Amino acid sequence: MFYHLLKYVLLGPLLRLLFRPRTEGLEHIPEDGPAIVAGNHLSFSDHFLMPVVLKRRITFLAKQEYFTGPGLKGRLTAAFFRSAGQIPVDRSGKEAGRAAIREGLGVLSRGELLGIYPEGTRSHDGRLYKGKVGVAVMAIKAGVPVIPCAMVGTFEIQPPGKVVPKVRRVTVRFGAPLDFSRFAGLEGEKAVIRAVTDEIMYEILALSGQEYVDAYAADVKAAEAEKAAAARKFPRLGR
Repeated sequence: MFYHLLKYVLLGPLLRLLFRPRTEGLEHIPEDGPAIVAGNHLSFSDHFLMPVVLKRRITFLAKQEYFTGPGLKGRLTAAFFRSAGQIPVDRSGKEAGRAAIREGLGVLSRGELLGIYPEGTRSHDGRLYKGKVGVAVMAIKAGVPVIPCAMVGTFEIQPPGKVVPKVRRVTVRFGAPLDFSRFAGLEGEKAVIRAVTDEIMYEILALSGQEYVDAYAADVKAAEAEKAAAARKFPRLGR
């Protein structure tokens, strides 16, 4: 109920007015039945601007940090995401990944749309990073199509660290559904799920036009943070 209140009364009309989202390929979203919408992740705004253009409800696997923040802001953020039906996901290890897959499969078993960002985190520089294989495992195990999605312009309106987004038009672009039914029963094969994930990321790349980086975003972020910390500690070494 709160989801529809947000989408059609409280937040949705405002987002449409401010950002005037263009939609392309909306016909690729099935009218009913389970499917995965896999998109690039450039901005906090993605969580709101993709759902607002869809006719159907979509449930995202959202990072657990949105539900565990400190203070009043943290409690309000957690309440918002829970009320909107989003599912917290711990991203800290292999068992956490298996738990996320179980949650996602639960959404699909109910015949719903599942939204997922295969990169696992927001891009910190606007580039598209290597996808994690959970999306492939879920697609194969549930036997559902994957609709690639590209958010275009959201990095420019609200890059990481920016609280208030710029008011500028954005585009939400959907591609044709990807069918992986030929891999039924092979969700445990590493080579298969890697190939399927790479195919999904390639389709997202074709829609978004981003530069691609064949490395995980979290690893690149960590390496850059470590380098920056070393430069602060030993400034002469960076000269």
